[in-house]
Amino acid sequence: MTQTQERPRVTLAQGTVVGARETGEFPGVLETFKGIPYALPPTGDRRFRPPVKVPAASPDTIIDASQWGPRAYAKQFIITGPSLPESEDCLTANIFRQEISPAASQDGESKKEKKLLPVAIYMHGGAFNRGNAAMHNSAAMVGWAAEPFICVSFGYRIGALGFLPSALSAKEGALNLGLKDQICLMEWVQENIHHFGGDMDSVTLFGLSAGAHSIGHHLLDYEPGKKPLFHRVIIESGSPTSRAVRHYDSTIHEKQFADFLAAVSLPAGTPEPEIFPYLRSLPVTTIAAAQTQVFGAYNPSLRWAFQPVIDGEIIRRAPMDTWRQGLWHRGIPIMTGHTTNEGAIYVNRKMGTDAEFVSFWKTLLPQLTDDEDIPKIKALYPDPLAETGQPGQDKYAERRRGCVESGEIGEQFKRIEAAYAQYAYITPAKHTAYLATNPDQEQVPGQGTVVPPVYVYHWALESDVIGGAKHGDNMAFEARDPKRRGVSPSQDAISAVLHAYVTSFICHAGDPNVIRTAVRSRPVWETYTRDKPMLMKFGEKNKELVGGAVDGGHPAELEEDRSRDECEFWWSKVDISSL
Repeated sequence: MTQTQERPRVTLAQGTVVGARETGEFPGVLETFKGIPYALPPTGDRRFRPPVKVPAASPDTIIDASQWGPRAYAKQFIITGPSLPESEDCLTANIFRQEISPAASQDGESKKEKKLLPVAIYMHGGAFNRGNAAMHNSAAMVGWAAEPFICVSFGYRIGALGFLPSALSAKEGALNLGLKDQICLMEWVQENIHHFGGDMDSVTLFGLSAGAHSIGHHLLDYEPGKKPLFHRVIIESGSPTSRAVRHYDSTIHEKQFADFLAAVSLPAGTPEPEIFPYLRSLPVTTIAAAQTQVFGAYNPSLRWAFQPVIDGEIIRRAPMDTWRQGLWHRGIPIMTGHTTNEGAIYVNRKMGTDAEFVSFWKTLLPQLTDDEDIPKIKALYPDPLAETGQPGQDKYAERRRGCVESGEIGEQFKRIEAAYAQYAYITPAKHTAYLATNPDQEQVPGQGTVVPPVYVYHWALESDVIGGAKHGDNMAFEARDPKRRGVSPSQDAISAVLHAYVTSFICHAGDPNVIRTAVRSRPVWETYTRDKPMLMKFGEKNKELVGGAVDGGHPAELEEDRSRDECEFWWSKVDISSL
């Protein structure tokens, strides 16, 4: 993007923010404000403590918001967007809006006179150990919008600095600090977004993977009289019941905490009250190296370190119990969904035997039983090499023979990818839809019985031969990122359709069908209900990126979900993921 000389200015309680006017591969001009502190730097004595709001300052205090703020310390997995420096001082917000008249952001006018715009807050993903706000091309998403809205992205603490669960961490008040950063940002938006022309009463949370898990936890963070800080949610490839959400003092978290202390060379015999003061005294590079070491040790089993936990404060109980008790922010419109091959970037691509397949599951979920659960998993995902002729066996037979013969993938890759994808991402996303549309939820004081509109998607556009439609592939298409939109007319068409649905949901109170524009012929996206579980499938017939047919005429098609057997099995196992 190119910055022009004239710079927009917005006065907040913390000072005057001076942004930039930018042009790029999108129509018109954007006004951007990057790297605005929404909390004090979590450094020194504030390390491993909840975020502290930025105090008021004189309007003469100038905040240069022309550049991205630093990203949180983490070993990056997939680099998209600009390369940012690392720093503990990562609690900054970025705001993107189409160019608006100065009068639109002045105080003293009514909301109608100001024409305040809908707001979308993007929460980045990265397994709570990687990622940053710049991964998402928020500028393109706003720049291409047929109707204006304001997008906010931000950094939050990840890895050990954001998620270091243990009994001692609980005593220290240091649990789920990354989620607390997110809440601090949402509060900052409520207090300040009107200065930028945004409507605090029309806020959508949207995010992918860990960002989506986070949004799910905030959706379930309900108590009587507590007003939510958002009004719609887009939960992409994630869910509050995804993978594992355990108590802060579970065996695995205590083991990972001990491993982390060893990795930072905590002196033997250090008294418990001195452990966190010791951690605060260390160079941040020592913390970062230790979290990379510990995360890497557990990554092959996918029993990831440094994750959100049941803390009794934000995640008040096991997420499944919260759904059962109806203790969530009911009535909030939900869009959620998944890709076809959610597991492709995570599982062992070279898995070759049924024994490895079984060992993977027994390591990931030790509570699975040998007499019922393991046989059921093997029945749902038949061994393609078995000699018994199991029903559905051909479904997971590896037909990419060249990739097998070259050693790129093993005979069990298609099978383990599908099984892990269903367990970790696909059935949890559908679980959110199923649970949110329960017409017979328990009555809760202060809660109505409104069943929210829920829209479910399936991203099926294959991006490469081995990975297929991978975890996160939809992000660039949703944003109208030129790296995807510019590939070909058919890829641009798919991006335009997804972008129109998502921005319509943001701008029109959770209805994806209002904005039509250049893609007015796209199908009406029907809501998901228990009687009629409809989903919108994107790009299934387009094989352009894997050497097949283009078929640009079918960017999206509505169909009924038919994956009930896999859903019912994995839904029945959600509780053991909390152990």
